[in-house]
Amino acid sequence: MIQTVDFFPPIVDDPYAFGQIAAANALSDVYAMGGVPRIAMNLICFPSCLDLEIMEQILQGGYSKVQEAGAIIAGGHTIEDNEPKYGLCVTGYVNPRDVLANSTAKEGDILVLTKPLGTGILSTAAMADMLSAEDHALMTRMMSHLNRYAQEAMMPFHPSSCTDITGFGFLGHTCEMAKGSGKTIEIFSSSVPVVPQALKLAREGIIPSGAYNNMGYLEKDVVIDKSVPLELSDVLYDPQTSGGLLIAVAEDKAEALCRRLTDSGEEGKIVGYVKAYDGKSIRVY
Repeated sequence: MIQTVDFFPPIVDDPYAFGQIAAANALSDVYAMGGVPRIAMNLICFPSCLDLEIMEQILQGGYSKVQEAGAIIAGGHTIEDNEPKYGLCVTGYVNPRDVLANSTAKEGDILVLTKPLGTGILSTAAMADMLSAEDHALMTRMMSHLNRYAQEAMMPFHPSSCTDITGFGFLGHTCEMAKGSGKTIEIFSSSVPVVPQALKLAREGIIPSGAYNNMGYLEKDVVIDKSVPLELSDVLYDPQTSGGLLIAVAEDKAEALCRRLTDSGEEGKIVGYVKAYDGKSIRVY
């Protein structure tokens, strides 16, 4: 059994889309461990000054993603709060032989990422009305997209380790994998998929505060080569909401995994590799 919980305040204005994003984010932890979600419980905080129809739309959005995951909503709990917040407590299942951890990468493994980075920067721009309708729609689609399909594609390749990319950013979650595994991970920065508009906004200094928190937390563990553009290194620290899976897989399976992901309609990019520990957890080139 896998048990997880996650909830947060709105990062988009549309209540239905917010419900979808929050649910997809909560379901992701189960997928990252190789499991299948089966039961979910709603968690919602809601101000008494807002119309209950808004709550209904949030819950409907969450329900749509739980249904897409093949799970059921079995109830939940609601409290009054000054700010809306929504998420799920999720129960999933996995064969004990197939459980994936974020601390079991092996020397020689290749790292594959399944979603582009940049949603934290995009959502920061959206709050300041600096995002086009097209880019806003792309951001919403990315954050509400389930990691179910990437998980289904990766499991036949028996990954060594896996994690989902969320609030600690790409480098934060990669560092967790490196430190937990006792290894050094080298990142090919030019191969990391990034939403083009997020890179442009980063160049203009539109960076969420969470990215700077991640930088401060990781400064002793991460070395970034001087050749890496500043805006790209900023994106690598960008906190993601409902980001993709970072998969460590044997070198001889990496290309086939990427093809399988692409054939499934998912992103599948080789972004780095695992080597023996050399004094730093992460090296970015």
